[in-house]
Amino acid sequence: MIAFTKVSLDVYRAPVLRDLDWRLAAGNAVGIVGANGAGKTTLLHLAASAYRPASGTALVLGADLAGPPPSEVRRAICLIGHHSALYPQLSLAENLRFIAELHGRPPSMADAALQAVGLARAADRQVGRCSQGMVKRAELARAVISQPTLLLLDEPHAGLDPEARELVDFLISGVRERAGAAVVVSHDRELLAPLVDEVLELRDGRLSPVPGFG
Repeated sequence: MIAFTKVSLDVYRAPVLRDLDWRLAAGNAVGIVGANGAGKTTLLHLAASAYRPASGTALVLGADLAGPPPSEVRRAICLIGHHSALYPQLSLAENLRFIAELHGRPPSMADAALQAVGLARAADRQVGRCSQGMVKRAELARAVISQPTLLLLDEPHAGLDPEARELVDFLISGVRERAGAAVVVSHDRELLAPLVDEVLELRDGRLSPVPGFG
């Protein structure tokens, strides 16, 4: 799924990742922790093919990130981050039907995804008029529709009420059952631990196992 060897990456000329080695196999889920500014979000964006490494070898789903990955590889990756990927002027249903179309899914799958995340009654509401929690649920619905091979979650519990947190577990379990893999960045280690096989800490541009996990 992910194979990084001696990967370094600078953002705005500032070093973020340094000689980082990382392997993530199919069927596994890993948690990433680290201090603010450690580069956790940057690491996820690299895994999502939004960045290219400055040096080293970065392979994701078999694609070398030194160049633009094939479109089918990008479609197989779902990143849910701090900023919504939904169009605020469109309704929840319109956004998700558009995503379904991009992935070759029937429109009915968008309706099913809204039902799965508890937003069926708000389907016609504009995203710009939704609460933070509703938008986060709709973001998770993107992964229900796209059924990614690689699921990347950046603080997925933020903005979710306790009743909705099981959606994160549902998505991670689903991708693992499809022989995919998941990466979860979180500040809350108690929420993270039951979801993943191991927890790694990003410090000084490198990953290392957190004792007591995995």
